[in-house]
Amino acid sequence: MKSLCLLGATGSIGQSTLKLVDQHPDRFRITAMSAHTQIDALIDLCRRYRPLQACIADSSLFTALRDGLRAEGLATTPLAGSEGLQDMAADNRSDTVIAAIVGAAGVASTFSAARAGKRILLANKESIVLAGQLLMQTVAEHGAQLFPVDSEHNAIFQCLPAHGGHAGVRRLILTASGGPFLGKTRAELATITPEQACRHPKWSMGRKISVDSATLMNKGLEVIEAHHLFGMPADAIEVVVHPQSIVHSMVDYCDGSVLAQMGEPDMRTAIAYGLSHPERIDSGVKTLDFRTLGRLEFLPPDTETFPCLSLAYTAIGRGGNAPAVLNAANEVAVMAFLEGRLSFLAIPDIVAQTLDALAWEPAADLSVLMASDAEARRYANNRIH
Repeated sequence: MKSLCLLGATGSIGQSTLKLVDQHPDRFRITAMSAHTQIDALIDLCRRYRPLQACIADSSLFTALRDGLRAEGLATTPLAGSEGLQDMAADNRSDTVIAAIVGAAGVASTFSAARAGKRILLANKESIVLAGQLLMQTVAEHGAQLFPVDSEHNAIFQCLPAHGGHAGVRRLILTASGGPFLGKTRAELATITPEQACRHPKWSMGRKISVDSATLMNKGLEVIEAHHLFGMPADAIEVVVHPQSIVHSMVDYCDGSVLAQMGEPDMRTAIAYGLSHPERIDSGVKTLDFRTLGRLEFLPPDTETFPCLSLAYTAIGRGGNAPAVLNAANEVAVMAFLEGRLSFLAIPDIVAQTLDALAWEPAADLSVLMASDAEARRYANNRIH
């Protein structure tokens, strides 16, 4: 039985993971879980799953968590803050860590799990966008295992050679749904509201990642991820828009073969693969009915209307701290948009200005990258103000 540390239990990835745990109680046990600020939801989950540890990321809520666990008569140990998350991720009573904390806040705990040699299901894309080279080195040095939970990277993982590496691989092809504004012009996007941007046509996701999907930044971040995860140069990673979200990504081989992973747009498939690999288990996702699928479309991305994708390729080309700067500026811009302080079309403008303004530095260690992250946030906030 695998013991799971679920970082980000109240989010969409966390909830999908818990559905799989409920479906396979003989295979998986929750030994630790965290939430950002949702105290009541976290205590309720502790009541259901009886973990050994629970962590609230907002340190100011530690007392509320501790008292809430006591009131329920639970023996769960309360933890709080970044240090609590890191300690929980490294604790040897969990063998698998689901890293599903959104944003740069999840980076330190992902590294903690890697240094502890854990099996990591990586849903926190910022860990590898901000510090991909360092994370992959840490995983290799400490014998950890990394399974991407993004549907696109999980698809590529499944389509690559079983023996590892990328011998014979010509291209990685990431599919993008196109988001809720596929086919729109810049003029039509001038008055977009947060509610419209968060209304994804295929996937049920959090607000931040939904906006990233709408701007195509999510796909840009995934290109950076693929670059590090699979050791492929940026010019060998292609993005195509596939509105039906049935083909989750493809691998193009030098002999002319293209292998694709297909399935319903449900994150439980990728999570189940990471949890059970090299086995496969029932994920509860319905099988594809090819008789009713209809037409599958593949289109080039519109990078003039949605320039965030091109900005991600620029960041890869610059290397060093550039991806960290890109990611930080985007987080700030998206938050400002969601709060009504920035227009939808201004998101890529803030990212581009920050990327151009900050000094380049090599990705020497995590502290350098976190410093770049902080500086980029300050600059982006100042530009918005």
